[in-house]
Order: sequence, then C-alpha cells, then structure tokens
Amino acid sequence: MKKLLTIAFLLGTILMTNAQTNIESFRKVATKGYAEKEVTPDIIYLSISLKEFYMDGNMKKKVFIETVEKQLFDAAMAIGVKKEDLTIQNIYSYNYQDKKKPSELLQSRQYRIKVANLNGLHTMLDQIDPRGLQSTSISGYDHSQKRELEKELKTAAVKDARHNAEILAAADGGSIGKVLVINDNSNFNFAELMPQPRMYKTAMMDSAGGESSDLSLDIRPIKLTCYIDGVFELK
Repeated sequence: MKKLLTIAFLLGTILMTNAQTNIESFRKVATKGYAEKEVTPDIIYLSISLKEFYMDGNMKKKVFIETVEKQLFDAAMAIGVKKEDLTIQNIYSYNYQDKKKPSELLQSRQYRIKVANLNGLHTMLDQIDPRGLQSTSISGYDHSQKRELEKELKTAAVKDARHNAEILAAADGGSIGKVLVINDNSNFNFAELMPQPRMYKTAMMDSAGGESSDLSLDIRPIKLTCYIDGVFELK
C-alpha cells in the first residue's frame, strides 16, 4: 500500500511539473479583468434585544421575557415576517439593583429577524413595550440572487481580461489564443460590504386632510466588484 501511494505521489508530481513546463513554453500575456455592478441588498438581518422589567419599579409586578417576546412575535408576523425568519440568537441575564431588596437576576434575549425591507420596522417596534426593548440594530445584509450576481460579474471580468490581452497583443502585431491561467480575486461577502440605512421624510396626508410626516427607511445600494487575473497564449 505504501509503495502504491509513493508511485501515485511521484506520478502526480511528474504531471504537475509537465503542466507547468507546458505553460512556461508558451509565449503569453498576463492581464487583469474587472467588472462592477451596483445592487441593493434585498435581505436585511435585524438584531433586537428584549429584557424583563418591573412595572413602575414595583418588584411585585414583574413583566416576564415571554410577555415581551410575544409582543415582538405578534408584531413581526403582522408586518409579514415568516415564523422561521425570527430566531433567538442569544440569552443573557442581568442583575436588577434595588435599594430595599437584594438584587434579582432578570432575563434578556437577543433575536434575529430576516426582512426584505425596513419600512415596517417602526410599526413593529411600536407594538413592543419600550421598557422591555433593550436595543435594536442591523446585523447584516445579503442578496437573494447572490450566486447569479457572482456568475454575471465573473463572466464579465474574464471577458474584460481577454479584451485587455487582445489590446496588448495587437499592439505588438500578435493575437490571443487560449487562456492558460485564471485567478479569481473577487469578494462577494455582503457582511463586509455593509451599507448604512438612510432615513428620509415622506409627505403623507392624514385623516383630516392635512400633511403629516412619516419616517421611511431605505438601504443605500452597494457596488459589487470582481477582479480577475488572466494569462493568455500569445500567438
């Protein structure tokens, strides 16, 4: 068995060496390809933390985390969030300090909610008792067509690399043959390209016919870029 593995290793080394030698034997031109596209994330992840609390500081009137959690759940369902898109991320506890009684451990829970836009956010949060709302933030973005976007941009970047190689080859009176090497240097991680939400006022008519303001939220588009290194045969 050991002898077979040794033979396989030697054979693989020989084939790799031959492949490298064949590439080195070509006259070649190395270029870079580039493609970009501006897109707006259509998947937004919200992080919302809820906590237990006492009504008006009365230690006998504790509002349990399950009560505040139900408020969040009902409000999220009302704006169209799917049940499977609301999950618990983490569970914490904290000490509630009171001068008259020993400190008590209260619960806090962090939830992740997946939404398609932010326009129902204020409506959802209005349904939660503010005393039980600890924090809210946007934890991440994504796109439902990410794989298709990657394919589109990589294809365009490879074509751009070939086009650049053709320009260089033509300048020397040559032409381009097959591609010998392609290196993909692109990054499509939406988590590292997090745009910030922007807020603006929209004019609306209230029931009395007058003008009122409502807060709308929108996500700023981000620019996806793709970089390709290509080595082409030079004829």
